[in-house]
Amino acid sequence: MKVLNLRCAGGHLFEGWFGSDDDFIAQNGSGAIECPMCADRIIARMPQAPRLNLSGGGSSNKEPPPESAAEAKPDPAVEMQSRWLQLARHVLQTTEDVGDRFPDEARRMHYGEIGERGIRGRATADERRELLDEGIEVVPLPLPVGLKGPVQ
Repeated sequence: MKVLNLRCAGGHLFEGWFGSDDDFIAQNGSGAIECPMCADRIIARMPQAPRLNLSGGGSSNKEPPPESAAEAKPDPAVEMQSRWLQLARHVLQTTEDVGDRFPDEARRMHYGEIGERGIRGRATADERRELLDEGIEVVPLPLPVGLKGPVQ
């Protein structure tokens, strides 16, 4: 099994697991790989440093070991993407998907016809403006396509 570091055209970084380089090439060529953040199908393989597992028998004049993972500075873009995914998972786990009924459900809650609860769904730009004009606070929040399946 090969674990490859991948990047979409939008710059999102993620891992992919493949049986071989040929599997990656075939899947990427057929559009079977998509970014879990934005569903982009233009995917590039990122360069990887080889992992060498050297033990024993070395000279005592070794160079100091590279920075440990605990000391390494995280890449701000990777950190932001990670936090965004955490937020998206939280939203998915704590809200009900009401789909296209979102504007109606939000109004019913706002006017006290039903109890308040966390909801998410779809609304057009015009529907969002109408809700805001009525004093109903809504926030467009594009969720990563990859999280629409099981949250793991």
